[in-house]
Amino acid sequence: MRIIAITTPKVTDEDIYLIKGLIDNGIDTIHLRKPNASLDECRRLLSELNDEQRAKIIVHDFVELYSEFSLKGIHINKNITTLPDGYDGFRSRSCHSFAEIVKYKQDYDYLFLSPIFDSISKAGYKSAFSHKELQQASTDGIIDDKVIALGGITFNDIPYLKALNFGGVAMIGSLYTHQGLDRLKQH
Repeated sequence: MRIIAITTPKVTDEDIYLIKGLIDNGIDTIHLRKPNASLDECRRLLSELNDEQRAKIIVHDFVELYSEFSLKGIHINKNITTLPDGYDGFRSRSCHSFAEIVKYKQDYDYLFLSPIFDSISKAGYKSAFSHKELQQASTDGIIDDKVIALGGITFNDIPYLKALNFGGVAMIGSLYTHQGLDRLKQH
């Protein structure tokens, strides 16, 4: 099961160390999601990574950074709503319903489905799916290896989500602690 990291929304002095630490501990994909940052702040952050590290980054907020830094891919969400003409790189997308998953699955390498549980990093962001709904979506083949669970995910949830046939989990809050990095090494 893939474990995907999503950065915290604000640029901090610790960002570069966190990103490098996640990569050093086995994360192969990091979503650079900095909606509260400027293009130049994101550019400065990416310039502190080497080519191999940047090749693991998917951008959420500034599509021009993809080609400028040879990043892994582009994530479609409310900030980037379409892919550039002729784009043939890695594609991911945020979805908030099973209908969206069905609609977009063929066109993307993977899709985030959220919020699966109450968010750890976004106060008041509550789960949108019951256990019964998730089980039915799994049985119907809607949830599969192209669907990544997002929202309130902890390492303890991984066996449950794996049993539902999710292809991976995306984490923010659970990864950015010493305990999170230790747990990552175990997976």
